[in-house]
Amino acid sequence: MNSKVELLCIGNPIVDIFINIDNSLALKYGITDFVQHISVEQTQSIFREPSVDFNSAVKTSGGGAANVAKIASMLGMNVVFSGYTGKDENAGVFRQEMSEAGVTSVLTQSNENTGVCFVCNLGNEVRFAACPAAALELTEADIGDELIDNAEVVVLDGYILDRRSLVQHILMKASHRGIPVALDVASITQVKSKAEEILTYSRSFPLFIFMNADEAITFFNTIRKTRDEDFPTTEKEKEEMILRDVCPMLKIITDGEIYPVIVVKLGGRGAVVIAGGNVYREETFAIITRDNVGAGDSFCAAFIAAWIRGKSLSECAALGNKVAKEILQTPGTHIKSGKLKSFAKILGN
Repeated sequence: MNSKVELLCIGNPIVDIFINIDNSLALKYGITDFVQHISVEQTQSIFREPSVDFNSAVKTSGGGAANVAKIASMLGMNVVFSGYTGKDENAGVFRQEMSEAGVTSVLTQSNENTGVCFVCNLGNEVRFAACPAAALELTEADIGDELIDNAEVVVLDGYILDRRSLVQHILMKASHRGIPVALDVASITQVKSKAEEILTYSRSFPLFIFMNADEAITFFNTIRKTRDEDFPTTEKEKEEMILRDVCPMLKIITDGEIYPVIVVKLGGRGAVVIAGGNVYREETFAIITRDNVGAGDSFCAAFIAAWIRGKSLSECAALGNKVAKEILQTPGTHIKSGKLKSFAKILGN
């Protein structure tokens, strides 16, 4: 790897598979939570389920860091993605989509199957059942000096926070070279168990931290040791709590420092950026969505791409909002690069 890499994305290569199931089938396979991990055995059973039409199911490359890589590359950035896949058909789906998007993939093949996430449409709700499989084999030994040295920003999948030694290895290597790391906290569950670690990392390393509204409120409640009984329910109530209670705490965390830069994604209500003790509010307009899979990752991709190209934090958030709105019209990040050409021009591409 000789040329300068603008984004190095490290994480779990996943293939998102969009399927329609009913409640009885969800119960049969233990898909009962909004987001959950399932075993390899459960995954194989679902693939063998005769009532699921896999022939017409949309398959697209996924995983948080991979989504960031794909969208950033479509915006004209020089992007590398690193992770583990299997040798199966889904590995081919992942590699092809990343290649078509222009991403340089550094993928190690495992004897395990490629990770998958079933995006299950139950009619009145969507549930996510993920099996990382081969993706979990990524270790510190796979992240060498050359990989880090060429990057301007490293993007980490929040779901690898469970692998503490790997995360710390990457953070220390990047920090030693003055390279900032962008981390999306991934889920409420991750925040509840990793809030103190995330806070410690933010004080020790140059970090961009991305959270959605629920994750930001959970982070606030966990750090403050506040109970969740009064968790707001509407998007407007969440926004009000974030501006009233959460932002003052995040201002203290960022005051007087270049990092961390903390970004709270509010979906159809825009985003809030907290940096250097200041709060930047960037609003957007809500739209009717096809699904929201990958929208937050796309926001992150556009935000970091704009930051690398010297845009202000407000401009970064504005571009993030615009790109996320495009992704909301597609299944996952299954979008043609031409749809993002106008945004690539904003970045000088």
